Parts: sequence; structure tokens; C-alpha cells
Amino acid sequence: MNVFAAALDRIYANPSMAAAAVWISATTSEERPIRVVRRAPDRISDFGAARFVSDTMIVDVRVSDLPDPRPGDLIVIGAESFTVQGEPVRDRERLIWSLDLRPS
Repeated sequence: MNVFAAALDRIYANPSMAAAAVWISATTSEERPIRVVRRAPDRISDFGAARFVSDTMIVDVRVSDLPDPRPGDLIVIGAESFTVQGEPVRDRERLIWSLDLRPS
């Protein structure tokens, strides 16, 4: 284990940083508990001469917890459920997936 993986283990174990969630596969109905770090940045989109600001929901998940997420998979955080939209993206170290979510 390298130093980055060890640091991520501590971050994802901290209840102030990460939340418990459940991943449900869109294709096999397999489910497993995971830990996620939630981010909700505003996204600015241009449409002609107008600019729109929209809410987003992005979660970061350890690759060790979720090796192969796919668009259409379901992420349940507490009482809220979200669908993975778009292709999941890994970080440079290949330790974290960033999943773009939309409410289900």
C-alpha cells in the first residue's frame, strides 16, 4: 500500500468526511455497501448568449470499494437515491472514481 492509499483509507473511514451509501448495479441487481465523499459544485453552462448555473451531485468512491461502476447504476445515500450519469472517471493515481449523479 502506498502513502496515498493509506491517506484515503483514513479519509473514507472518518464519518465527518465520508458517508455510508449503497451501490446497486443496473445490470445484475448486485448491491454492496460503499463509502462516498459528496461534492455538489455549481456548474456553469453556456447556451447562446445566456449562461446558466445548475446544481450538480458528484461523489468520490474508492476503486477498492467499487471496481467497475457503470452509467445507470444506483447510489443510495440515506433516504436519497441517485443514478450514475455519464462515464465514471478515475483520478491520476487510479484510486478514486468520480461519479456524476442525478436524482432518481
